[in-house]
Amino acid sequence: MAVNAIPASAAAAGKRAIWRHLYFWVLAAIAAGVLTGLLWPDLGKALQPLGDGFIKLVKMIIAPVIFLTVANGIAGARELGGAGRVAVKAFAYFLFFSTLALVIGLIVANVVQPGAGMHVDPATLDTAKIHGFEEKAHEQSVTGFLLAIIPTSLLSALTEGAILPVLLVAILFGVSLAMVGAPARPLADMLERLGLVVFQLVRIVMYAAPVGAFGAMAFTVGSVGPKALVGLATLIASFYLTALIFVLGVLGLVGWLSGFSIFKLLRYLKAELLLVLGTSSSEAALPALIDKMERAGAAKSVVGLVVPAGYSFNLDGTNIYMTLAALFIAQATGVELSLGDQIGLLLVAMLSSKGAAGVTGSGFITLAATLAIVPSVPIAGMALIFGVDRFMSECRSLTNFIGNAVATLVVARWEGALDREALTRALNGAPDARSAVIGPEADPD
Repeated sequence: MAVNAIPASAAAAGKRAIWRHLYFWVLAAIAAGVLTGLLWPDLGKALQPLGDGFIKLVKMIIAPVIFLTVANGIAGARELGGAGRVAVKAFAYFLFFSTLALVIGLIVANVVQPGAGMHVDPATLDTAKIHGFEEKAHEQSVTGFLLAIIPTSLLSALTEGAILPVLLVAILFGVSLAMVGAPARPLADMLERLGLVVFQLVRIVMYAAPVGAFGAMAFTVGSVGPKALVGLATLIASFYLTALIFVLGVLGLVGWLSGFSIFKLLRYLKAELLLVLGTSSSEAALPALIDKMERAGAAKSVVGLVVPAGYSFNLDGTNIYMTLAALFIAQATGVELSLGDQIGLLLVAMLSSKGAAGVTGSGFITLAATLAIVPSVPIAGMALIFGVDRFMSECRSLTNFIGNAVATLVVARWEGALDREALTRALNGAPDARSAVIGPEADPD
């Protein structure tokens, strides 16, 4: 009976009209946003609250999603040693590929030389717009990384809006549940059921994704406009090309070695990728990524650790951007950086990039933090790229998102916690029994 039911549902899914899929409406909203920004720029600027409102709506549920996913994953692990092993493998992966992304950005900047010949005097730049980012960068460098992880209280971690404190509390809570054992089982079961409710909430929120994508894109195009891209076309093209090479070349090779196709993975995540593109925020698709990775066969204990941690420690797109943009500023302002200077810049970027949020503007803040520690490159030069940073933000977010999806599947495979049959079904577009319960793919897609 069950065998006959699956093909029937597959046939029904295959006949579903394209306009009933979430990705269709997000794509249409992005196109409408671009046209609105081009034809009526003032109206596009006025639509900013739509994009910002949707981001806030998603951020509202990120903390409970991370807490429940991580705590349930650790509590449900057969042994605490297994969770520790997953964490070690994940951070080894993050360190290697994040550093590789920084190196690739450095190499491309030296080969392409996007800022060469501009001869900009930093003293003539209008730095008024970047003062706020300088202050945030200074705060980031002064307060320190560890203080950013530790919340004020157990409950404040769920209300402050930062990923790292939620991750810390969730890990400690999950470990405590696992150590208590049988007496804590009712609480663990309750959290499991609560997780189902929260993911159903995620599904409801995703219905607003086209509205958010429309508002965000209309504001971006209306504020910046196409003319602002002309002078910095080489930098933007270099960044997008580098990110594409990294995704299809580096991550594609990693996926092939791990037994899956990067192209099929991108198709599987198409709705989330369009959402990230429209909102310029990988956080907008974080809850959906957690759900999609579990449906693709990665064990919940692996997904619960790798995805949230990756959003702070595995930012491939941000890392490419940081070294490429830093060298662009140096070249544009006539600053000669020796090999030693560039290695020093890379080492500083390795530290400053950790813990950056996956939201719009975080890459710009992280770049400011890096340049604040590297005095040879004038931080005032950031005014050169301020106008087009939003267009590069989309690429940063997309690359970060794809990198974390690949990392989750790879770590799950290393851990022997990847259901190959479920992965094949998911990447080939076969229906999943869970699709009627949770996730944006359930109905909007």
